[in-house]
Amino acid sequence: MELDTSGNRHGNGGILLVDKPLGLTSADVVSRLRRKLPGVKVGHGGTLDPMATGLLIVMLNGATKLSDKLMAGRKVYTGTIYFGFSTDGDDREGRPLSFGHCSAIGLEKIERTLPQFVGQFWQRPPALCAAKIGGVAAYKLVRRGKKVPEIRKLVDVHSIDSLGWSAPLLKIRISCSMGTYIRSIGRDIGEKLRCPAHLHELRRMSSGNFSLQSARRLSLLEALPPEEIWTHCIAVSDCGEMAI
Repeated sequence: MELDTSGNRHGNGGILLVDKPLGLTSADVVSRLRRKLPGVKVGHGGTLDPMATGLLIVMLNGATKLSDKLMAGRKVYTGTIYFGFSTDGDDREGRPLSFGHCSAIGLEKIERTLPQFVGQFWQRPPALCAAKIGGVAAYKLVRRGKKVPEIRKLVDVHSIDSLGWSAPLLKIRISCSMGTYIRSIGRDIGEKLRCPAHLHELRRMSSGNFSLQSARRLSLLEALPPEEIWTHCIAVSDCGEMAI
């Protein structure tokens, strides 16, 4: 699907495919684009943590009404799992918890373990996550010192493959359903291999039929005048067919 460059097909809004940089929240990206597009309704779908990069779908004006459909497709990520210690957030930004030696782990053992995480199963999300408990995000309760009940979430992992092992780092590619916590998968792979682990890097490569290859760097978009930002949008009339 070619991106519209005519500037005249976005009366009802459109979507921007943004390559989210490291260190920003998804909300940060939205705030920056709002400043560039005053008076435009801006939202995002498929939240990425600050340590994650890659494809973020940003919806403008009427496209925000298509949020559920745009977010429903399967997601593909590449990531790196670090073996040697776990954290309270299941990623590198968390506080270290347990430590262990991983000298017994080899690629053959890893490749026997990964298929155990393919299919539909109940996942235990990180305690530091945005899942709501009594209307409040779990991570907010944790930071207030509250005890958070264990959460379970049904997810579907279509495939998970090793892209390379160089101790203590395992690179993976994973295709999964919306709402899957890759942080939890990294933690659970470590538990299966009897070596504490956490997610070290994550990059979203695609969502539905939207690809990172079509995304624009946030710095590029911020350097453009507002009218030119619209030339990088996908029109609302094209969104539905691309979201499957």
